[in-house]
Amino acid sequence: MKALVLQEPGRIAWQEVPDPSVEDPDDAIVRVDAVTICGTDLHILKGDVPEVTQGRVLGHEAVGTVVETGGGVRTVRPGDRVLVSCISACGRCRFCRESRYGQCRGGGGWILGHTIDGTQAEYVRVPFADLSVHPLPDSIDGFDAVLLADIFPTAYEVGVLSGAVRPADTVVVVGAGPVGLAAVATARFYSPGRVVAVDLAESRLAAARALGADVTVHAGEEPEQLVADLTDGLGADVVMEAVGVPETFEMCTRMVRPGGRVANIGVHGKPAVLHLEDLWIKDVTITTGLVDTSSTPLLLRMMAAGRLPSSSLITHRFALGQMEEAYGVFGRAAETGALKVVLGGA
Repeated sequence: MKALVLQEPGRIAWQEVPDPSVEDPDDAIVRVDAVTICGTDLHILKGDVPEVTQGRVLGHEAVGTVVETGGGVRTVRPGDRVLVSCISACGRCRFCRESRYGQCRGGGGWILGHTIDGTQAEYVRVPFADLSVHPLPDSIDGFDAVLLADIFPTAYEVGVLSGAVRPADTVVVVGAGPVGLAAVATARFYSPGRVVAVDLAESRLAAARALGADVTVHAGEEPEQLVADLTDGLGADVVMEAVGVPETFEMCTRMVRPGGRVANIGVHGKPAVLHLEDLWIKDVTITTGLVDTSSTPLLLRMMAAGRLPSSSLITHRFALGQMEEAYGVFGRAAETGALKVVLGGA
């Protein structure tokens, strides 16, 4: 089969690799029908995630069709159409028993495209299939559903739930990429007073407005002052960092009100300064986290009911074999206007 392989930092190739096979009784082999590229994949390509070694097949999000299962798999069978979650869960360790699957210590967690071969391929081996794939109803389009593999549960769990968004809150989302936009959309579940989106690209700010942001501001146009003006100098109740660079994290900590919450969603490859000389007295809560995907069944039901605006996030579609071209488009998002690129078919 063919797959997208990391050659070295800064270089990838769509090339022939061995077909995956069942290695453990809990495995499923899935034919990839739709797959996408994540901002984390770009961090890997830049060398920000050194655990991903040369020769690894990248990718951790997909929709596909089960073609083979191990003897221990009970919930899916060959022919089933499934969502492949970005997180694999053993179901037995302490963290899995607490539904904190991202912290799995039984061989799961974020492993696809990280410590084992991933989904940007014609076929993928999915460990712990009973908890790591989700059967899809016929009413959900596969290209839409692939957004539930990572960005929507990440935004909802690590941003909205960790940030404890409440009715009438002022919520600021810094970074209007795919995850930030999903945070704007899912924050609306809790009737915040206003949602403010901050980004450098006007195209992404326009997308944020379309998804429910009440106020948008260019990152170079004093967003901190805008938030202060909107809140009579108090600061935002919840600020979500969805970029992953030191400057935006530090901006978020300056925007939050006393007693407020900063939810870090972004993947950071460099140290950020935590200004405790300013924050120690403000009763601020700062959360970090890897998505658990415990919310995926809920979000699937929301999508089936037409309550998730997934299609508007997909700006580019490619055939599976156009993987390198798709990376180029996604990696130049400021130039191309790409939000989420989805690949599938020949």
